[in-house]
Amino acid sequence: MRILISNDDGYLAPGINALAEALTSIAEIIVVAPDSNRSGASNSLSLDRPLTVNRAANGFYFVNGTPTDCVHIALTGMGDALPDLVVSGINNGQNMGDDTLYSGTVAAATEAYLFGIPAIAFSQVHHGWEHLDAAARVAREVVLRKFDMLPSPFLLNVNIPNLPYEAMGPLTPTRLGRRHQAEPVIRSQDPRGREIFWIGAPGACRDASEGTDFHATQNGMVSITPLQIDLTHQSQLAMLKQGLA
Repeated sequence: MRILISNDDGYLAPGINALAEALTSIAEIIVVAPDSNRSGASNSLSLDRPLTVNRAANGFYFVNGTPTDCVHIALTGMGDALPDLVVSGINNGQNMGDDTLYSGTVAAATEAYLFGIPAIAFSQVHHGWEHLDAAARVAREVVLRKFDMLPSPFLLNVNIPNLPYEAMGPLTPTRLGRRHQAEPVIRSQDPRGREIFWIGAPGACRDASEGTDFHATQNGMVSITPLQIDLTHQSQLAMLKQGLA
């Protein structure tokens, strides 16, 4: 099995190194990741400048672009054989609910999915990398599941509690929860006295009911959410067709 690994925290992040180490024994891996932290890059492609690919001492490739750039280059410009699976992460912090629209971690997996390749995004629920070894072990087990019950390609979003492996709950199928709107921007000044803005914190959970990714991880379970790309609002489409007839 050939696996392409990427992330949005950058090629030096502990999460991607732990994930690569966990998967080396079960697959032929290649790592192509951003040269720096690109959290929140979503599905953006760099169209305003050329991109470069360099190789680190550990064999990882790093790109001066977004997570989507990395996967796009790996699939269309590096090597002849496509991977059997693309995995992204392990992210330093959760990607649940509305986070998935902003997440570079999920975006890297989504790019593979758009190319017809099964993909899985992995995130730890809390920042700080606590119990990263346990998260990497869970990620390995998830990859080994193969998910033959799903049509290919599939796109899975996995969120792993920061718990010791022995305290981890089961793999739990979930739907996306919802957040309240984000906190306001933070106003500040740069050293020259010019007004600057920092993006505020994400909103608190609005829907963390049973069956959601928020609920599962709050109860120590590993959340696995199947994602899709079609953003069409089907009920409103029907209303629109009726209203414009």
